[in-house]
Amino acid sequence: MRTFFITLLAAVLAISPVHGQSAAAAPEMKPSAGPSTLTKEERARAVDYLTESQTDFVAAIDGLSEEQWKWKAAPDRWSIAETAEHIAFTEDMIWKLVSEKIMKSPADPEKKEGVKGKEEMIMKMIPDRSRKAQAPEQLRPTGKWTTRASLVKDFGATREAEIAFVKETKEDLRSHFEEHPFLKTMDAYQWLLFNGAHNKRHTAQILEVKAEAGFPKN
Repeated sequence: MRTFFITLLAAVLAISPVHGQSAAAAPEMKPSAGPSTLTKEERARAVDYLTESQTDFVAAIDGLSEEQWKWKAAPDRWSIAETAEHIAFTEDMIWKLVSEKIMKSPADPEKKEGVKGKEEMIMKMIPDRSRKAQAPEQLRPTGKWTTRASLVKDFGATREAEIAFVKETKEDLRSHFEEHPFLKTMDAYQWLLFNGAHNKRHTAQILEVKAEAGFPKN
């Protein structure tokens, strides 16, 4: 599983349109006993960021005709449907990485100092569309969501689980870590912000498609 995560995340940050598959139901993360380990400000920042990026994404794909949903500016460019699929798939994948792997790994608080402030880099760099690259063949869209509604539903369920976790957990997100191929060591809190930043990046890509001269009119 580690190899899969690293391969996928390398493509996510390499940074361009990538893959897709249907998101499975988000795993439930229950708060544990003990003192809160996120500050009030950290919780609010993550909740606001995840909520805002979700709202912007859903708004960007709302009201599209089927022609607009599937339209491509060129054969090698992604449609809005394919971009949305990538957003939903990656959202679920990263949430599972956090909930099923990172938070179940041994705490290592000695690493805290080395990642301090990295969320600023994540929130600035990941949404930046000036850096682009091609995705590996195995990470390209597969069209497994048959309807836009099912995609939005699955994405929303995953994002709801993430937001609830950030609001309620007493787990020490700042003491559990996973390596990223480019950003290197990131704590669990930063990985969740990465999901919001990735969402913002590809929502901007959707808006770029809609701004194309040949984009179909309603």
